[in-house]
Amino acid sequence: MNPTLTQAFKQNFLGASPDWYQATIVAFLVINPLALYIMGPFATGWLLIGEFIFTLAMALKCYPLQPGGLLAIEAILLGLASPESVYLEAVSNFQVILLLMFMVAGIYFMRDMLLFVFTKILLGVHSKTLLSLLFCFAGAVLSAFLDALTVTAVLITIAVGFFSVYHKVASGKDITSTGHDHTVDTEVTDEHRGDLEQFRAFLRNLIMHGAVGTALGGVCTLVGEPQNLLIAEKAGWDFMTFFWTMAPVTMPVLVCGLITCLVIEKTAIVGYGVQLPSNVRNVLVEYSEYEQSHRTNNDVAALIVQGIVAVILVFALAFHWAPVGLIGLMIIVLLTAFNGVIEEHRIGHAFEEALPFTALLVVFFAIVAVIHEQHLFSPVIGYVLAMDEQVQPGMFFLANGILSMISDNVFVATVYINEIRAVLDAGEISRGQFDKLAVAINTGTNLPSVATPNGQAAFLFLLTSALAPLIGLSYMRMVLMALPYTIVLTAVGLWGVVYMI
Repeated sequence: MNPTLTQAFKQNFLGASPDWYQATIVAFLVINPLALYIMGPFATGWLLIGEFIFTLAMALKCYPLQPGGLLAIEAILLGLASPESVYLEAVSNFQVILLLMFMVAGIYFMRDMLLFVFTKILLGVHSKTLLSLLFCFAGAVLSAFLDALTVTAVLITIAVGFFSVYHKVASGKDITSTGHDHTVDTEVTDEHRGDLEQFRAFLRNLIMHGAVGTALGGVCTLVGEPQNLLIAEKAGWDFMTFFWTMAPVTMPVLVCGLITCLVIEKTAIVGYGVQLPSNVRNVLVEYSEYEQSHRTNNDVAALIVQGIVAVILVFALAFHWAPVGLIGLMIIVLLTAFNGVIEEHRIGHAFEEALPFTALLVVFFAIVAVIHEQHLFSPVIGYVLAMDEQVQPGMFFLANGILSMISDNVFVATVYINEIRAVLDAGEISRGQFDKLAVAINTGTNLPSVATPNGQAAFLFLLTSALAPLIGLSYMRMVLMALPYTIVLTAVGLWGVVYMI
């Protein structure tokens, strides 16, 4: 082959990602068949999980879809999972796929109203501690009745809006200018560079508080997380039964989580406690005043429509009028129809954020299929079920928590709740013990899983969103910033499971 053409192939592989990263992915692809031959499918499956987590950790070097997709394709070719099992995983999570495709796009069309409301909040609340608590509490309340991914999409939309406004000014442009690229810092002036970095850290604080809030609220109710619905179905619980059964664990966790928010802001540990620079506040105030003075009747009408549709969205999700994804499609239709967005290319922009992550999620399902087909978690389940009944709830909580940090918490909850339901149906445990284990599974998969971005879909969505590189939110930084919450939520959750149920 022509040496020049060979070099071109090499340069094209994973694009502009670092050479060491490309070499690492190639090494993974070479090692896996050898590992399968030498160690067998079980050990190779765990090796594959570690490699996939590496691609997530390096998301800012290369979007995980491509390297993770190559690993998933190889896993199928090696027989660690079948295409049919990947398809079944995708079908069983079809509601999540629909949610990503349509709900995130629906939130995109609400961005003007969201930016308007949260600009008022940001400029009206001068205490950073109070603002952080507000974001965390709002994330918890909204996630308890809506969906963590939807709430995360709102947070991302707000943060990108704030960042783009100041980045424009920091690049020496007028606040009224259009067509500015806020993803590159080449035009940022020296006088604004320090404030821009501080603003990035400030936004990281608020976003992480809000993201952890989605976990605090998501664990409380039947609709908070996808696996909660499955657990409730297997246990035969309605909305209020689920809430009250979980409350002895979830309410102390919620209180302690909010206290943790206050403490880490006051102590300024692991990157928290960053204040909003005064120059940035002045720019946002100027932007707010400019928007208000130049707002036309059409703009006001659009904001009113977005506000009305936002209320419809809350009621639709809270009362489960339809699957979440279909509600998202309804939101798109209402917002575009009543705000005059009728050109295909204008609608298409709304899907740019969601579809890459949707594709990545399906790749993730391939890894989950490997876990399922190779029974990677089965030894843990069998070991815990063999223990004394008094010990089982606490051990289920820890086992679910650790596995959820590695894998997807929806999958872990699905495997565990099906296992204990089968044991109940076989008459090997009592109904009371089943209820305790169901609480342990729900709280175990929802709380310790905040430790890593791959533990919760909302965290993974945040990591791979357009916002993460803008504010420097890497995998390891998310792990570090979530650490105080991880410790508190896990400790209080375990105490509640052991002593309160």
